[in-house]
Amino acid sequence: MNEHLKDKVLNLPHKSGVYIMKDAFGQAIYIGKAKDLKKRVSQYFQKSRKLHSFKIPYMVETVDDLEFFETKNEQQALILESRLIGEWKPRYNTDLKDNKNFLLLRVEYFRELPVFSLCRNRIDDNCAYFGPYPTAARIREVLALLKKNFGVISSDAKPQKDENGLYTLYSDARAEIYGENKKILVEEYMQRVDKAVEFLKGDSLELLDTFEEKMQKASENLKFEEAAKYRDLIIAVKETLKLNRTRNSAADLSRSPKKVAQEAIARLTECLGAKEPILTMECFDISHISGSFCVASMVRFENGLPCKSKYRHFKIKSFVGNDDFRAMNEVVKRRYLRVDTPPDLLVIDGGQGQLSATNKVFEEVQNRPKMIVGLAKREETIVLATDYSEIKLPKSDEALKLMQRIRDEAHRFANSFNAFLRAKKIRESVLDDFGMGEKRKIEILKKFGSINELKKATPQSIAEIRGISLSYAERLLTFLNEQTNAHKS
Repeated sequence: MNEHLKDKVLNLPHKSGVYIMKDAFGQAIYIGKAKDLKKRVSQYFQKSRKLHSFKIPYMVETVDDLEFFETKNEQQALILESRLIGEWKPRYNTDLKDNKNFLLLRVEYFRELPVFSLCRNRIDDNCAYFGPYPTAARIREVLALLKKNFGVISSDAKPQKDENGLYTLYSDARAEIYGENKKILVEEYMQRVDKAVEFLKGDSLELLDTFEEKMQKASENLKFEEAAKYRDLIIAVKETLKLNRTRNSAADLSRSPKKVAQEAIARLTECLGAKEPILTMECFDISHISGSFCVASMVRFENGLPCKSKYRHFKIKSFVGNDDFRAMNEVVKRRYLRVDTPPDLLVIDGGQGQLSATNKVFEEVQNRPKMIVGLAKREETIVLATDYSEIKLPKSDEALKLMQRIRDEAHRFANSFNAFLRAKKIRESVLDDFGMGEKRKIEILKKFGSINELKKATPQSIAEIRGISLSYAERLLTFLNEQTNAHKS
């Protein structure tokens, strides 16, 4: 170490924080977090240090300077470390170089029934954001707590509206699990949302007191697993309150979803120069893994809001492989050869290249939407299909936000279908390799739900299924364990 660097290391505080190691050119080459900055950084320069990576000696030799930031606790250090690694991408950092952000809890106010979802990026879309949360487990616990105690819904719910204006939030057992009335008016549901948001902001501590009482009672009755469950909930609640107590939401919560949608429609109609209001919109997205499990989604917005009953999934039939243009052409053609009334606006995820391919489809298909535009991701530029001219709107513009919402929803819907097919194929292929028949396979998956749960089962519990003997169950578990070990090796 040079004297300048040695002096910096010796004077580091015994506090949590983030340290940045730099080379002689002033470039950050490694960023790390520490519970105790002085102890952690000093270890790099001790001859007796234990090497957890062959890279460390080379990195230490190139360190010429050091910078650090103190934080209040380890959680803040973890979040700051992730952000700095994402921005600067030091060459010796490997774990967090993919620039993944920590999870946020998002309240989607643009829907008629706002849903609570998880995301990684905060954008100006009139949604409320809470977090970030250092661990995925904590934020999922908070989301489960909100659904159970406030009766709000997440993005996996598919509420159905009847002729009386009542929404049925769930059509399955979740209605009983969450313990709230499953048939509800929009106004009543909004009251639930308001209470959940107040809780997230830290205005209500009643639940925290309740959980602490239940934890204490469970512990006194020697129900330690139950007590541990309440302990984890308390930790999740405290983290939520701490993260959000001073954080202001960017959403204007006084604006209803319908009002936001109406403003967005009016603005989009104006921006695109449409003669009539753009009331129906459709958007497609392609999802695949290196050409495998290639699927497409189509989502539809009516009056500026998602119309989930009219969403559609497509399996690509005309080819096998990785060709987004060809896949998009197939699903667009299949869609508009079937429907009688095309939408007012078709949104394509992409720029001039994607729009050019789409225009060729409508040389064969006469049922063309009134307008077709692309949304180019890099700068979120709107591209017109008629002459490929571009419209650049500020990020705060309601028209752009509406187009981003339908594009992102199409992307989410396609990815969820892709994940479902992959999981289904994995489940089936493992049991097929064992030589299991279709009926047995259905019964086993019906009972255990997944291969992971099946692996945890006992031979006796498997043998409870009609037609499966104890010896067959034992052979099945042996086979699954062998497959797991082979995969690890």
